[in-house]
Amino acid sequence: MADFSQSTTKNLLLRAMPAEAFELLMPAMQRVELPVKHELIAVDTPNEFVWFLERGLASVVASSLDNESIEVGHVGYEGMAGAHVLLKVQQTPNRTFMQVEGEAISVPVSVLFEMLQQVPAASDLLLKYIHCCELQLAHSALANARYNMPERLARWLLMCHDRLRDNDLPLTHEFLSLMLGVRRSGVTNEIHVIEGVHAVKATRGNIRILNREKLEDIAAGSYGIPEREYERLIGYTVKRS
Repeated sequence: MADFSQSTTKNLLLRAMPAEAFELLMPAMQRVELPVKHELIAVDTPNEFVWFLERGLASVVASSLDNESIEVGHVGYEGMAGAHVLLKVQQTPNRTFMQVEGEAISVPVSVLFEMLQQVPAASDLLLKYIHCCELQLAHSALANARYNMPERLARWLLMCHDRLRDNDLPLTHEFLSLMLGVRRSGVTNEIHVIEGVHAVKATRGNIRILNREKLEDIAAGSYGIPEREYERLIGYTVKRS
């Protein structure tokens, strides 16, 4: 069994849990390497594990009956994949997979539920996380309806920057088109707009953040409220300075 310590874990939810809750989960924890495209949550399939990411970026994708898809959420070191089980839902039509390789601590769903019954404060914490995810989704809908494409792109890049904690974001045009809900051919034009003010520098398979403050200016009011709510409820900040 790997050596786990609550004080050194990179996952903010695990760090914010009551010590008793962490100790109950610890015997069942497994540290898992997650390559790009690794599927954490399959469509309409009950998941046996939840995943507390410590590194990397997972993408939550919704697909329609005619195979149109768009990213509806990110999971990084601030959260967990498989959070729908907290709502007593065994499976979801949304898919979650790794967009950027990383590492996670996996916990069996059965062990998680046993812990939540014994430590109500941990249940409260994870339900607050669900609220933060729902708020992030609500603001994605707001951004899609009321903000233009460069503002939406800037918002998603800021969210990726928060979770990857690195100025180099290994994001492909395929991923960016999934984030924005546009064709790959249109992604290049939107990146050029942001490059034009020297906020980012795009190369093949990578976007480097040059000036986060400019990126926040472009995103305008589309970014910030869910991040502030996460800090208020979870007790840690995910927003980079």
